[in-house]
Amino acid sequence: MATEDDALEAFAGESQANRKYLAFSEKAVGEGFANVGKLFLAASEAEAIHARRLLQVLGAVKSTATNLEGSVEGETHEYTEMYPQFVRDAEAEGRMDAVMAFKHAMKAEEVHAGLYKQAVEAVKSGKDFEAQTIYLCPICGNIVVDTVPDKCPICNAKGSLFKAVQ
Repeated sequence: MATEDDALEAFAGESQANRKYLAFSEKAVGEGFANVGKLFLAASEAEAIHARRLLQVLGAVKSTATNLEGSVEGETHEYTEMYPQFVRDAEAEGRMDAVMAFKHAMKAEEVHAGLYKQAVEAVKSGKDFEAQTIYLCPICGNIVVDTVPDKCPICNAKGSLFKAVQ
């Protein structure tokens, strides 16, 4: 069906634009262009709105348990199949910057899958995921629950850099 294919392509484009514009916003602010940063940030949020609406069009947002199960599957694919191949490709090309980015993502995806597994078990038993605070490493994307380590076990970033997720 053309509409579904179009919605899938639009979702991919909107999602990528969201992340790209967020990165552009951070760069502009870092270079002293605060209003350009705000413009990119607004556009980033607009693209996120579009992407969420397209997920609804695609019927991709299901029950929380189903969403968690699909997330476990996706994250597991990434850390067991996708990123290991990407690491090999980057190593073969001598792209150590990419090797590091892929390895950090691969290790973080494994953590994500484990946390999603815990969450799906809780949800299926009628409970919420147990966590006082969830923290995110802004360098590699590692997620920790309740206690921030002195250093990130994936990228060695200082624990003080972790951000509490609100």
